[in-house]
Amino acid sequence: MQPNSIPVTAQLAKFISHLTWEDIPQHIQDLMPVLLIDIFRSASVGVEQSWTKTIHQTYQSIQSADTNSPIWFSEAMAEVSKASFINGTACGSLDWDDSHVAAIIHPGICIWPAALSIAYLQKSTGKELLTAVVAGYETAIRIGMSIQPEHSLRGFQGTPTCGAFGAAAACAKLLKLPEEKIQNALGIAATFACGLSQFFVSGSDIKRFHAGKAAANGVEAAQLAQVGLSGPHDAIEGTQGFARAFSDRFSAETAVRELGSYFPTESISLKPHASSVRMQAAIEAAAVLARQGATIDQIESIVIGVHGAMVGKLTTNTPRDFQQAQLSTPFAVAMAIKLTPNRSEPLSLAIKDYEECFKQADVHALSLKTNCVVDAEVEQETTMESVPARVTCTLKNGQVLEHFIKFPKGCPANPITLDEVALRFKSIATPTFGCEAVETWLASALHLSELESIQPLFSLKLIQ
Repeated sequence: MQPNSIPVTAQLAKFISHLTWEDIPQHIQDLMPVLLIDIFRSASVGVEQSWTKTIHQTYQSIQSADTNSPIWFSEAMAEVSKASFINGTACGSLDWDDSHVAAIIHPGICIWPAALSIAYLQKSTGKELLTAVVAGYETAIRIGMSIQPEHSLRGFQGTPTCGAFGAAAACAKLLKLPEEKIQNALGIAATFACGLSQFFVSGSDIKRFHAGKAAANGVEAAQLAQVGLSGPHDAIEGTQGFARAFSDRFSAETAVRELGSYFPTESISLKPHASSVRMQAAIEAAAVLARQGATIDQIESIVIGVHGAMVGKLTTNTPRDFQQAQLSTPFAVAMAIKLTPNRSEPLSLAIKDYEECFKQADVHALSLKTNCVVDAEVEQETTMESVPARVTCTLKNGQVLEHFIKFPKGCPANPITLDEVALRFKSIATPTFGCEAVETWLASALHLSELESIQPLFSLKLIQ
């Protein structure tokens, strides 16, 4: 079948245009507050990071009286696309956000910031916001699934490329654009889509603001379509369109399969640890072994059984900076071995853990003693929703400890529940915003579909 024989762009536009809250299955409706709370949890930490502050300082001064939206956790405002950029960077800069294994993207960090910025201007209801966000997730995930893993193997990061489509879809929905203009918004987003993966090799800050740029691109694509500018009607599937340009494989059928009845958003994972979703099982397995006696001073060597797709991107033993450390399975496993014995609660590697451990010689030394190998069972048990891992520690006394994690915490088969999401949000956000403010915000997030205004979502302010 020719790549443009199925009108993917048009079919997605029609789906976005016609989707109502009532069309969305109950389990997807129930998932949305979980994703919203988790995004704000990540952003509440990300807003304090140096890269977010730099982007905030750069773009806050760009304002327009009629098109300003809030910068989260502050009284400041910025022009809507710049506010989306700033908020998207706060959300997405920690590698601690929602993920879709099959699509190889982090959709929420692109879609929520863009959608909230436009919803603020449109005075949207909670139900309108949630419906638009679902449309965005479905669009980004479906496009991702149709071109992965070849898209990533070509050197692109799916979050900013596919995320721009999701952000554009959500914004176009909130702007109540007609179907033709939604199709134009997707066409414009296709030419805005960008994001390279060289950071896996060379480090740098760039990944930390990929999501912010995608959010801004989605806002601008929808705005340009709103004023009448057009994009190619077949921008995704065309012979020189996004899919052909950005991947060596494209399945148009995957992009539109059971559109409106099957919602791949249901396969979203949340992450206990601030690292790749494909590293979660290895970190969890290492924590188990640490509690069984595999201490950092007693380990002779570690072997991590991984999926072959991780090799080269997530397997470096010598990260150049702590951004790259977050994407190093050997380094994260070494961290888990080091930190677990001193944690009374289940291990959760946060951004500050990476910052501190990156300075510690014993963690780097253990990372160098760690070897990642392609594991046949890991590859066999890998699904469209989760990636297992095996960790084997050989101690200096000759003892061998091994643990295999099939379903890491946070994947759909072993989910982080709504109560757990709310609890970890409170534990992180309360010291920053205060108990009363956090409880009030949570009540709004949990009942967002019933709210006539989304204004309460902007109520959290940093305690000065």
